[in-house]
Amino acid sequence: MTERRIVIAGTGSGVGKTTLTIGLMSALRKKGYIVQGFKCGPDYIDPSYHTAVTGRASRNLDSWMLEEETVKEIFVRGSEGADISIIEGVMGFFDGKDPRTNAGSTAEICMMTKSPVLLVVNCASMARSAAAIVKGFQCFADGPNIVGVIANRVGSEGHFRLVKTAIEQECGIPVIGYLKRETEVEIPERHLGLIPSIERGELDSFFDHLGELVLETVDLDRLMELSVSEELKIDHSSSLFEKQAAPTVRIAVAKDAAFNFYYPENLEMLEAYGAELVYFSPLAGEALPENVDGLYLGGGFPEEFAAQLSKQTIVRQSLRNAIEDELPTLAECGGFMYLTDEIQTNDGQVFKMVGLIPGKVKMQPELAALGYREITGKAGNFLLQEGKRAKGHEFHYSTFHPDKEIQHAYETKGMRGIKNEGYMDGNLVAGYTHFHFASCPEMMEAWIEKCKRRKAHA
Repeated sequence: MTERRIVIAGTGSGVGKTTLTIGLMSALRKKGYIVQGFKCGPDYIDPSYHTAVTGRASRNLDSWMLEEETVKEIFVRGSEGADISIIEGVMGFFDGKDPRTNAGSTAEICMMTKSPVLLVVNCASMARSAAAIVKGFQCFADGPNIVGVIANRVGSEGHFRLVKTAIEQECGIPVIGYLKRETEVEIPERHLGLIPSIERGELDSFFDHLGELVLETVDLDRLMELSVSEELKIDHSSSLFEKQAAPTVRIAVAKDAAFNFYYPENLEMLEAYGAELVYFSPLAGEALPENVDGLYLGGGFPEEFAAQLSKQTIVRQSLRNAIEDELPTLAECGGFMYLTDEIQTNDGQVFKMVGLIPGKVKMQPELAALGYREITGKAGNFLLQEGKRAKGHEFHYSTFHPDKEIQHAYETKGMRGIKNEGYMDGNLVAGYTHFHFASCPEMMEAWIEKCKRRKAHA
């Protein structure tokens, strides 16, 4: 059997991968195809674009956080029912965790999933030189299968013909289309507050415009031909995501425009290990649902909605009461910020939050932290128990300033060394770090078990 999948890779960051990926998805949808999106790496924002354009939840493929079989399973499960899967790369094609290897790179994902690759090349201010760039990527490693090129930021159709002629002659692969150097197709700046505007539909006309441009200048029939691949097979018997039993506990999940950074697989793993998920919106004034045995407060941007969240006193009180009553809770990044005493926004305004974690969060214009984390649990951590290790990442524009000495939940190791991170108290574990549960399935077992014990004594 064959199936269709393609990686959209770039020669580097900023060459237009996301713009072209969204345009291709939109154009293929216009032609009647069912499209599934994927993103290499831990990014939450690009998958939100994919989801908005395709109507299907985009998924992350991360070869640093996850084992190869898990990456393949996420891909196969996510692709079910789609006519074509489009995998958007991260950074440059060979850029990953280590400059000496392909670990964590788009190239590694392409080899794991046995996917053909379309290389996006920024052709501004060059013609024949574009072929030298493509040739370099072809010759750099044996494993990846670069099957075609899309030229981005060309000045005219004539410019495109020069680039196409050079690459096809020197590299022996087709150049299947281009996008012109047009400012109106530049993707909006990807800051944290962008996702609510995507969810409100404010970018729908932009996505539609991109699709029309791609239909005019990219050969989608050729893309479909190049994407034909052998069926990717996985071992279903060792799945982390298939339900193992009927639900035994109920876990509340905050999900709205303020809290929406969740890997679909994290939620599916909770269900697989025996949780019924009950969604609620703190932003809409929905208090913690009744009769729940656990709570998951995911990441997002409470700072964008700090004024609204601070007014929801009933919501804040319901969360404070439940967590003080030992409700097993994980709060990641935005969820962690929400549980502190207050958030100070960039304009200096201060807004009261839930008030469980002693201290304040201060927003800043520059990134405070970005990167992968190896996470080790500390003594007393019910979720990631002492010595247990998981993987995740940090990405935030704020800093936390505790009012007193706190008990850290875990130790994290990143590019800049090892540090104590997070906060824990009783059955509350919170911090800036986003976990990928598939990196440590024991977390699910511990969480469900703790929820069962609390339920039994309720």
